[in-house]
Amino acid sequence: MSKFMLNTLGLGSVGIASYFWGRSSTPQSPVQPPSNPTSTGIVPAKGNNQNSVGAFDPATIRPQDFFKYGYPGPNHDLGNRNEFISCYDRSTRNPYWVLEHITPQSIKSVEGVDRKKSVFREDEAIPLKFRARLRDYFRSGYDRGHQAPAADAKFTQETMNETFLLTNMSPQVGDGFNRDYWAHFEDFCRRLTQKYDNVRIMTGPLYLPKLCEDDKYRVTYEVIGSPPNIAVPTHFFKLVVGEKNGDEQIAAAAFVMPNEPIDNARSLTEFQVPIDALERSAGLELLQKVPYYNKKDLCREVKCEIIVREFPKAIQRAASAPAGLPAPRN
Repeated sequence: MSKFMLNTLGLGSVGIASYFWGRSSTPQSPVQPPSNPTSTGIVPAKGNNQNSVGAFDPATIRPQDFFKYGYPGPNHDLGNRNEFISCYDRSTRNPYWVLEHITPQSIKSVEGVDRKKSVFREDEAIPLKFRARLRDYFRSGYDRGHQAPAADAKFTQETMNETFLLTNMSPQVGDGFNRDYWAHFEDFCRRLTQKYDNVRIMTGPLYLPKLCEDDKYRVTYEVIGSPPNIAVPTHFFKLVVGEKNGDEQIAAAAFVMPNEPIDNARSLTEFQVPIDALERSAGLELLQKVPYYNKKDLCREVKCEIIVREFPKAIQRAASAPAGLPAPRN
């Protein structure tokens, strides 16, 4: 477990184990069955004839009949795009996760494909009452942060345009994060194509607890929009997988970063976390079909580090421009 997770969550060694793996330092007594059958609150019917007049028939209880009014959900809205797949969370108006596939060929610039031609837009496949709206980000103080970056989708203009759908966005701190460390992290993922034939990336938001002054852990996050309905994640994660053609082994690593300014001098490995820790905090099952002996630590195979690249200030300012204006670098 990295120092980052210890510092960010404010958990000691016992707390880390308890939060991610559910262990307790105090052994629990085995549960004893009730000695009195009626202590459960269920009163047995009198007599042996369950079909007599007035006897309760359990078959009359049909909770599934509620579905005749319509299935309530949750519904996971999957967006199948050219370069990524998104799974949208209607309650937070954020993606649950976004899956990408990049290769050495797919990230090459193609003549005529220009992010200046792309604009942020609402995803009309989402019902209006659950949709993230352009106006929700206006003057919110947060960037519309791509989960699948536009720079990963250069092979057609349509492919790049798809990355500007709001179902691919989460509110991100701009200066110091989305336009800085997070952008350099995205660049690191693209550079992995120099070593691997296929790079698969899962990105998404997290809402993690922190220790409060009363020594209790709580999950708190801001909500933006008009009316307020878009959750501002406390953290973001990436699961990065490198594949080589003809090799059953994969190299994988998980990273979690706080949604706040991060000093570019910080090592990327500070933010690496165990994959099973990410699973428990995100509620996802990751790489479960890959045998343990075919999983390698990505950061033992390559040097996990960012390269700081200074992006033009004009493009940085565009990242928080009002909705509908030409899209910025992300």
